[in-house]
Amino acid sequence: MAQKLYTDAIMLLRADHDEVKDLFDKFEGTEDSERKRRIAEKICDELKIHTLIEEEIFYPAFRGKLEDDMLDEAVVEHDGAKLLINDIMRGIGSDETVYEAKVKVLSEQIDHHVEEEEMPHEGMFAKCRETDVDLKALLKPMQARKEELSRLAQGDGLPPAKMTEVDAAAAV
Repeated sequence: MAQKLYTDAIMLLRADHDEVKDLFDKFEGTEDSERKRRIAEKICDELKIHTLIEEEIFYPAFRGKLEDDMLDEAVVEHDGAKLLINDIMRGIGSDETVYEAKVKVLSEQIDHHVEEEEMPHEGMFAKCRETDVDLKALLKPMQARKEELSRLAQGDGLPPAKMTEVDAAAAV
């Protein structure tokens, strides 16, 4: 996979947000059930990759530099999405209306999360830019991890998304 050119780590994350939004739009724009399932699986893979690079690399770089509650809320929002992601990925053969409802709710959760990260002046990304963290240096390890996870997704597939703060067993 050819590396896309980004100026810094936030631009990579914004591009991910745009890509997933486009996939949700494609999902909504098709009537073919099989195509919808393929798009939903792609959405889930992209979100698993995105949440991993944020939780493994991006968020830790800002611990102690941003308010903990901002970072903690983002991780909990990820966990809420992961519950739906895992449900959607297991959903082959489940009732089509419920399956589509889960994708719709996931889309709404992601829209909310993206808005909180990208909000001008008050969003996480704006706050990150106010710190001394080198966003250009952070880009390289994030791209490398994203490429590694993308290869895994295309090969053997990604494992189910792991919760970070939400007890998945209690949610069942």
